[in-house]
Amino acid sequence: MHRKHLPSDLQGPTAADLAAIEHEMPLIEAEIDLVDAEIRLLTAEGGPSPLDWRRLRRAEARVTRVAAELVARPAVRKAVA
Repeated sequence: MHRKHLPSDLQGPTAADLAAIEHEMPLIEAEIDLVDAEIRLLTAEGGPSPLDWRRLRRAEARVTRVAAELVARPAVRKAVA
């Protein structure tokens, strides 16, 4: 079956979808780092160390910084068909 004959929800992401994901990728990566830091805090043997807490604060600051940068950049507009 050719791609054009598939239902729209099975065709995969469009070029506009991929561009939007690429635009948001720095924030996605920052959020992943934040989750990693949170997991480290929760699973630290003997409790979190000062380094673990610093890692968490840095990850939180990065998410905030990247989110602000993302808002300041022109958004990728998704074409509506």
